[in-house]
Amino acid sequence: MNKPFSDYLDECQQRIDAALPSLVGNRHSEYADDSGELLSRLFEGMHYSLLNGGKRVRPLLVYAAAQAINRAFANDDGLDNVAAAVECIHAYSLIHDDLPAMDDDALRRGQATCHIAFDEATAILAGDALQSLAFELLANVPSLPAERQLAMIRALAAAAGPRGMVGGQAIDLASVERSLTLGTLEIMHQLKTGALLRAAIKLGAVYAGANNEQLQRLDQYGRAIGLAFQVQDDILDLESSTEVLGKTQGADAARNKPTYPALLGIEAARDYAQTLYDQALAAIAPFDDSADGLRELAAFIVQRQH
Repeated sequence: MNKPFSDYLDECQQRIDAALPSLVGNRHSEYADDSGELLSRLFEGMHYSLLNGGKRVRPLLVYAAAQAINRAFANDDGLDNVAAAVECIHAYSLIHDDLPAMDDDALRRGQATCHIAFDEATAILAGDALQSLAFELLANVPSLPAERQLAMIRALAAAAGPRGMVGGQAIDLASVERSLTLGTLEIMHQLKTGALLRAAIKLGAVYAGANNEQLQRLDQYGRAIGLAFQVQDDILDLESSTEVLGKTQGADAARNKPTYPALLGIEAARDYAQTLYDQALAAIAPFDDSADGLRELAAFIVQRQH
């Protein structure tokens, strides 16, 4: 990478933040009668949750993976559709995770959660709408071979469904007040957190035309950083503050949820995050400096403080 990572990070974050409003749109304005006004609250809820900041790690992984495969694809406008699709799935998952029937959280990214800022029904519908919009965005990627488009849709659907993020959330809810083995905890987080991170990498790589060997190496990288992301999340839940995190600190401990520090101890959890970081770098060692964005992102994930 020929620029400081902080500059690359800022550029990617600004790119997705600029793309999201136009891709999501205010489609209630398409309706001339009272329907438009009645739909406006839904779109307000979608925008509130999608455009309220965040680290944009998943879109960053889309951009960095595409660059690692073929720099020529890295600046394609169509790649913004892909990055936005992944972020829509992520935003939908946060809206639903925060609901009273799930984690019952009142704070997300330093502001009221969607169901608090609006109401529970609007939050549910906003999440539903963002999930559907994600696949519409992938289906509308311009000028891409149909087989790549289908592969991306298939990958995102698998990562978001019962064998991915939703399945991980189900295990998470069922594990409150229960003791889990390290193996079960890892399965839960590979599904709940890791699946979408891995999908973001795969989507960017598929968009840029990755071959099977490249996809396998990138998936190994994604598996490692997906777990590392969660280990660091668990550490921060113990050691950081609500102000820094932008969400309620200590929430997992308060609900007696299984975490890596609770199972391994805090120092062993830190060591494990470092081991996973090393595994991620080893997986993409054969890639040239086009993959430096992924290398720096791995460091960012395990060193972040919020």
